[in-house]
Amino acid sequence: MMQMRRPPRVSMSRCLGVFLFIGCFLVPASLARFIVEKNSLRVTSPEKIKGTYDTAIGNFGIPKYGGSMAGVVVYPKDNKNGCREFADFGISFKSKAGALPTFVLVDRGDCFFALKVWNVQKAGASAVLVADDIDEALITMDTPQEDGSSAKYVENITIPSALIEKSFSDILKKSLSNGDMVNVNLDWREAVPHPDDRVEYELWTNSNDECGVKCDMLMEFVKDFKGPAQILERGGYTQFTPHYITWYCPQAFTLSRQCKSQCINHGRYCAPDPEQDFSIGYEGKDVVLENLRQLCVYKVANETHRPWTWWDYVTDFQIRCPMKEKKYNKECSDSVIRSLGLDMKKIEKCMGDPDADSDNPVLKEEQDAQVGKGTRGDVTILPTLVVNNRQYRGKLAKGAVLKAICSGFEETTEPAVCLTGDVESNECLENNGGCWKDNVANITACKDTFRGRVCECPLVDGVQFKGDGYSHCEVSGPGRCKINNGGCWHESREGHAFSACLDVDGGKCQCPSGFKGDGKNSCEDIDECKEKKACQCAECSCKNTWGSYDCSCSGGLLYIRDHDTCIAAASNEVRSAWAAVWVIFIGLGMAAGGGYLIYKYRLRVNMMH
Repeated sequence: MMQMRRPPRVSMSRCLGVFLFIGCFLVPASLARFIVEKNSLRVTSPEKIKGTYDTAIGNFGIPKYGGSMAGVVVYPKDNKNGCREFADFGISFKSKAGALPTFVLVDRGDCFFALKVWNVQKAGASAVLVADDIDEALITMDTPQEDGSSAKYVENITIPSALIEKSFSDILKKSLSNGDMVNVNLDWREAVPHPDDRVEYELWTNSNDECGVKCDMLMEFVKDFKGPAQILERGGYTQFTPHYITWYCPQAFTLSRQCKSQCINHGRYCAPDPEQDFSIGYEGKDVVLENLRQLCVYKVANETHRPWTWWDYVTDFQIRCPMKEKKYNKECSDSVIRSLGLDMKKIEKCMGDPDADSDNPVLKEEQDAQVGKGTRGDVTILPTLVVNNRQYRGKLAKGAVLKAICSGFEETTEPAVCLTGDVESNECLENNGGCWKDNVANITACKDTFRGRVCECPLVDGVQFKGDGYSHCEVSGPGRCKINNGGCWHESREGHAFSACLDVDGGKCQCPSGFKGDGKNSCEDIDECKEKKACQCAECSCKNTWGSYDCSCSGGLLYIRDHDTCIAAASNEVRSAWAAVWVIFIGLGMAAGGGYLIYKYRLRVNMMH
């Protein structure tokens, strides 16, 4: 099959199963305005072709959202379009130990984009660049129409791919033909905007579980991603919104059997027949009603501040109410709703009357939302994931989607789930990321982020470090002495500890009393005895100690430290004073005893009378 010049973006058969009849019977709610999602490719050598070029992200495989990949470009001598297995030509692209990854350049045409990438992946390459064969604006490489053969390899593509313009590919080919080594860096770090500490994302999905490989992949993704999605939503890190595509039936055919079986509200909201056979099984309107019910489950759950319950309902409905078991119905849905403790009456009120010849507010809002706004194009493909108003490109897989969402956080605000080993590598573990580190206090300026790392002086126990984060950080402000003594000198000996840190005037290093030095790097003990700074009276005997001194007096005299002098331990005046004190105490005691005897006497006399 020949490669299509323009992937059919509005092909409903590719998105929801074949439901074209009477020309184009069901039509999208708006004409498509498709926006190509891009990343950048930077050529780092040779010097003559250095520069940055736009590429279009392939809608399969696993793009490295939030990251980048460096490699060497190779243009094969045989099988230049990549439509056959490279092993047939004895070609391998596996990189040798220590070598840069291989980026294989293949030509567009003659087979599906996805098949080219699959063949290159099997040959051991790390990424694929597809060269356009005509001068035109970039387009998105999408998966082929579903068939048995393509389904086997599309879901197994794991390497990233990108389409490049013909003019740029000609430059690469010319440089390679001249024998140049072409080094490039494929960068996805700006593919998703990352303005703040919350990511808004939406999934355009479908409740139909019998629409082929894409539906199977979608159902599997929803079940796999439920855990991370609920962690992010419960923590307030993300705002998730589910959406559902519907189509309308032209007014001239609203009374036809086909339109009645696939639409509700008199042809306003339609979905294709699940079995693509109007005579058997479920009808398109059954899908529309369940889509509407799932939207209302989200709205009612959101009103009770439990929006993550949508993930519980959808996964439970998939498991308990599949079409193949003939359980895809309201009765089964109601049992799931009851098990989750949702308000059934509110959900039914939200759904409205499907037979009314009027707009349904919920589905009308969905049709309006299909129209692209700002940097986001129209939603015409199912499934479609939108992160921070940019459409995700690539395989819907738990790890890949989590990386795309994590790349939407402002750097250093990512939640813990984005910094686990299976999502990103911690660059602070190797050489401390090139940032400042205090080895004594084990404090570092390196902060691991989803995109890499930042060198930023830390805040520790309420104390702020200041500096450039790379070569210098020092504590500043109140409490600085709590952290490694504020970077000042400190030492302990024989149970005595001294520090030069003073937590005053913004903090400073000053040697304590008994020491001299700069206070930062060193403080040396002052020998008060040798330098005659203390214990200098005639009766004094001085002995230096670390950080202080001991002074004793001869002849039983007492040393007074504040006055640096010796005085008599006990004088005659002191003895006289103590004698007077004892006389007073004895007198008071006798007076108290006499008073008590008089009291007892009077008490006895009164009792006799």
